[in-house]
Amino acid sequence: MFGLVPALHNAGSLPALLAFSTEPLAHLRALDIAVIAIYFVMVIWIGFYLKGRSNTSEEFFMAGREMTAWIAGLSFVSANLGSLELMGWAGSAYQYGILATHWYWIGAIPAMIFLGLVMMPFYYVCKTHSVPGYLDLRFGGGARSVAAFSFAIEMILMSGVNMFAMAVVMKVVLGWDISFSIFVSSIAVAIYVGLGGLRSAIFNEVLQFVLIWGGALLVPILGLIQTGGVGGLKRQIMVNMQSMTGVHSDSYFHLWRDTGSFAANPMGVHWTGIVFGLGFVISFGYWTTDFLVVQRVLAAHNLRAARMAPIIASFFKMAVPFIVILPGLLGLVLLQNPDGSRRQLVGEDVVAACTASSSGQVADSAACSAAMSKTSLPAAYQQRVLSGAPDAELHSYNQALPLMMVRYLGPGLLGLGITALIAGFMSGMAGNVSAFSTVWTYDIYKPLINKKGSDSHYVLVGRLSILIGVAVSIGAAYLVMHAHGIMDYVQALFSIFVAPLLATILFGMFWKRATKWAGFLALLLGIVFSASLFMWVKLVPSALASVALSPDAKPMAENVFRALWAFVFAAIVLVVVSLLTKPRPVAELDGLVYGATVLPKEEPVPFYRNEYAWALLVVVLFAALNMIFW
Repeated sequence: MFGLVPALHNAGSLPALLAFSTEPLAHLRALDIAVIAIYFVMVIWIGFYLKGRSNTSEEFFMAGREMTAWIAGLSFVSANLGSLELMGWAGSAYQYGILATHWYWIGAIPAMIFLGLVMMPFYYVCKTHSVPGYLDLRFGGGARSVAAFSFAIEMILMSGVNMFAMAVVMKVVLGWDISFSIFVSSIAVAIYVGLGGLRSAIFNEVLQFVLIWGGALLVPILGLIQTGGVGGLKRQIMVNMQSMTGVHSDSYFHLWRDTGSFAANPMGVHWTGIVFGLGFVISFGYWTTDFLVVQRVLAAHNLRAARMAPIIASFFKMAVPFIVILPGLLGLVLLQNPDGSRRQLVGEDVVAACTASSSGQVADSAACSAAMSKTSLPAAYQQRVLSGAPDAELHSYNQALPLMMVRYLGPGLLGLGITALIAGFMSGMAGNVSAFSTVWTYDIYKPLINKKGSDSHYVLVGRLSILIGVAVSIGAAYLVMHAHGIMDYVQALFSIFVAPLLATILFGMFWKRATKWAGFLALLLGIVFSASLFMWVKLVPSALASVALSPDAKPMAENVFRALWAFVFAAIVLVVVSLLTKPRPVAELDGLVYGATVLPKEEPVPFYRNEYAWALLVVVLFAALNMIFW
């Protein structure tokens, strides 16, 4: 199961699995342990408390469709603010600088506004339980099945990433064995989501949102004080980059200025990839079609609340880089080795290749040496790693945030910070598992296996599928150990699964001529095409220059261009096949296609409650931020 058996074999007996794997970087006090314990008790209690309100399928899978705009909005943004986001993007900021902020601004805000103002009426009016459910109504069972299976696979892999992210925190901060952390945390998630369904996941996401801001806010504040503010941080990073690369550049601090050339910025990306690959394909594909987030908005109690939820969430989304991106930038300056020298983080693949055996020596010195040769680590430090020196431990990009937390958070506050990461992990994994359960039950099991089950039967199937999803996710967690970085891995998944789905959804919603066969083939062949590009670069590294248009491109840049090509390919397939096949009568497209649907009229409300007024304010703030950090 994705490398789970070898992992357990290496762990040996149960006592070995429970043992501390490394010397912890921090020692929790009684107050820290109490904070963490209280959180675990609360999430389990929420699951039991809400069990009585999750007995029907509508309650279990859609939270009874009774969430307010604020609750749905906070849950909407929290579903994308788990430990995966916190750790992954902090690590990406360490690698790529402020360019990582694009995934929060142009990679989210326009799509969230579009979802709220344009797409929610279709999702909400047709009362679908899922995005594959919409595809079934628009293109038939074939497209629905492809979307459902691909989405189920994506959610399992994403859930595994959340598991791994939390295990990394426990290893770095507490010295816990990664396998032990994965199993304990996954059991807790299975309990509270299995009991309370989507409602339980949403309530925990709102709790997690508060904890993350309370637990992670001190790190950037204290770090900026030590570096002398943003100006001091900028100057120190420029000095460090010059010592490593010999180039005096402030490209780590500009969103757009250096994207006219692939080689001029740390990500090796061109602005066309950011605007079209990220800003359009990945962003719109994720925020408007990924059921993990759309499901939260569908749980709103009416259409206006459903439209307001993403707009409310966009305000919080614009502020998140302060607690996610800044710690990564601060890590470039403030993280230190035990001897006081500056600590340089490396890719997760390098850490895996250079892990010392029980004898203290690196098991495969040739593989470790080859992996480290691609980093900027000093030659003397590389040699110490190869010899197994205890003060030459490697830490990955993914560990930037927990390392910063250990540095700055004292007793009580460290417990709160760790609890925030645990909450983020639990929320992220719960979101993936609950979405997997809904899609499995409504879009795979019900239409393909048992169409005549009772409502209580489908709730039981949903609860059992949560257990299965968690079990398979444990295996998927071990895949991430071989990725360069968490977010590189995640964005690769989005480029494979989400980009073709976006093309299918958009043409289905806005083009009456799109046909059943066109939707099915565009989605299926688009996924195959994108996965083929991914494997091509993996097997033939020189193919990177063809996919990402430059040999200077880094993994993240490759992802945005792969997504763009996958969208274009799926769109071409859909248009060509639609023109060669017979479309459905327009009368059958009511509620499914823009222009063929009579949207419900909403009562006038004061401007301060109008979704269009709030969306305009979001656009103004979004434009201002991009100009400030140009």
